[in-house]
Amino acid sequence: MRDRRYGGMRSPVAALLAAALVAVGATPAYAADDTERPTTPGPITVVAVDTTWVELTWAASTDNVGVVRYPVSARFEDSGAMYSTDTTSIRITGLRPSRTYTFGVSAVDAAGNSSLSNPTLRLTMPPGDDQPPSAPGQPMAYDVAATLVWLRWAPSVENVALDRYEVFRVNADGTLTRVSEVYQYPPGRNSTQISGLTPTTTYTFVVQARDEVGHLSPLSEPVTVTTLPPPPSCAVRSVVRQWSDGFVAHLAVTNTGSTAVDGWTMTWRFWAAQQLHGLWGAEVVDRLNNSFLRVRNASYNAVIPPGGTVSLGIVATGTQLPEEVTLNGGLCVAADE
Repeated sequence: MRDRRYGGMRSPVAALLAAALVAVGATPAYAADDTERPTTPGPITVVAVDTTWVELTWAASTDNVGVVRYPVSARFEDSGAMYSTDTTSIRITGLRPSRTYTFGVSAVDAAGNSSLSNPTLRLTMPPGDDQPPSAPGQPMAYDVAATLVWLRWAPSVENVALDRYEVFRVNADGTLTRVSEVYQYPPGRNSTQISGLTPTTTYTFVVQARDEVGHLSPLSEPVTVTTLPPPPSCAVRSVVRQWSDGFVAHLAVTNTGSTAVDGWTMTWRFWAAQQLHGLWGAEVVDRLNNSFLRVRNASYNAVIPPGGTVSLGIVATGTQLPEEVTLNGGLCVAADE
C-alpha cells in the first residue's frame, strides 16, 4: 500500500504501528480508506471430530492491510450459530450426535471489509445415541368439537435429542394411520390438533416418539374420544348499554335447528385487556387465544329445545362488545332486533 505522506512509501515506523494495531484488533487511521475485501478463505477441512464437537481448519485469506478475524457459521436446518477466531482453525463444541451441520467461513479485515464465504462444508456428526425414547404419556383429549379434537400428552424422556412425536389413529383392524407429526426443533410442544374428523364418531389415538437417530419409543397408551354432533344453527339478539370503558350486555341465543342442544359452550370476542366483572346464565371456562371468552351452561339451562332461547348477562370493561357469538362451535347469525 502506498502512502503519499512518506514520498510514496510507508515509513518503517508507520508500518510497525499498523501491524501492532492489526494484531490487537484495532483499526488503523488509514483503514477508513481501505475498501478492498480480503480473498476468500480456502476450503474447510476437518481436523478431528467426535459426537459433540468438531475441529476445523482452512487456508488463510490475504488482504492488502491485514485479516483480523474469521467469522464461522454453523447451521442445522433453519437455525444456527456464529463463532469467530483470529486464526485459521476453530474447535466448535456443544453439537449434537447424528445431526448434519453446514459450516462456512469468511474473512474480515481491519476496515471491516468482509470476504466472500468459502464453499460450505456439510458434516454429519458421528452417532452417539443408542437408546430409544421412553413412551409418551397417555394422550388426553380436550377441546373436542364435531370435526376436530386437541390431544396433549406427557413428554418422552430422551438421552440425547428428540426429533418429533408421531400421532396415529388406530383403525378398526388394529393398523395405524399417522395423522400428525409434532417436531421438537425448537423443542417444547407436546400437543396437536387432529382435524377432518366425522361428527358423532368414536376415534382412538396413540402417540410415539422418534429421536434424531431414528429410534422409536413404545406406543403410548391409547385414548378414545367421540366427536360432537354437528354444531347447531343459532341466532343471537343483543341489547347493550355502553359507557367510555365498559358495558352491560344482554344476549339471547336461540336454537334455530330441529334438534335439542343438550349441554353447550358459547364464545364471543373478548380482548385480553378486558376484565369480566359480572356474568349470569353461564359459567366461565377460559379465554381462547386471549381473544375470545368461552363459557358453558349453568346447571339449570343446559338443554335448549328447538326454537328455545337461553339468556346471558355480561358486565365487563373495555370497548369490545360481544360479537362473533358461537354455540357449540356454530357461529350464530345476528337476529333482527
